[in-house]
Amino acid sequence: MPKEAKPLILICEDEKEIAEMVADHLETEDMLPQMFHRGENAIRFLKSNHANLMLLDVNLPDTTGFQLIEELRQHNIQVPIIFVTAHNSEVSKVKGLDLGADDYLTKPFSLPELTARIKAVLRRTETAKDQHITNNVEITEKPFDFCGASVNPTRMEIEFPDGASEKIGRKELGIISYLVSYPNTVLTRRSLIHAVWGVHADVRSRSLDQYVVKIRNLLSAHECNTDIFRTVHGVGYIYDPQ
Repeated sequence: MPKEAKPLILICEDEKEIAEMVADHLETEDMLPQMFHRGENAIRFLKSNHANLMLLDVNLPDTTGFQLIEELRQHNIQVPIIFVTAHNSEVSKVKGLDLGADDYLTKPFSLPELTARIKAVLRRTETAKDQHITNNVEITEKPFDFCGASVNPTRMEIEFPDGASEKIGRKELGIISYLVSYPNTVLTRRSLIHAVWGVHADVRSRSLDQYVVKIRNLLSAHECNTDIFRTVHGVGYIYDPQ
């Protein structure tokens, strides 16, 4: 059987000795560490690469860990984060967790405890993904309306006004859900791809357009109003239910 891929752990830490010590330990724990000493370099890497988790210091030469996590979220980069820092005040911990960090570990720390926390966050991340049909849709979501039809994520079905119902694919469901989340708004093809497939997915606009054609054909076959789901040429799409 093929070996399971080692999780890639980014270490964003300005103290090089600590970063190297952590990296050496993670290698012994069958993880793949990658070190960054500046926040801008970590962000540049994550804009085009996937990582399983980031260990993030609060104090960095060019930014703070708090500012970096906000910038990551602005770019829709959802990497799990554990703050590893000498800041041990309650205010600092609460701020880090409120910004979306998954855990907060203060220096000095033991390497076995760090390993245990990393593994716990990785387990929670994988469990959370189990509920997702696509990057932006969970299987537990309630039915919603689209072009006069009722979309049921739990059953992965569309029920039409004529009484018929049909199964729908994962990506079609993700596209519809994203359109419904932003009504009366022009959505670029890139934003749709990032929302449904993920920010690091290698998906071309032509592939997205083919899924959109399938959705339109399905709606038209059951006489739904597709006029409110329009193409904005050269840009993307708009769902305009008024």
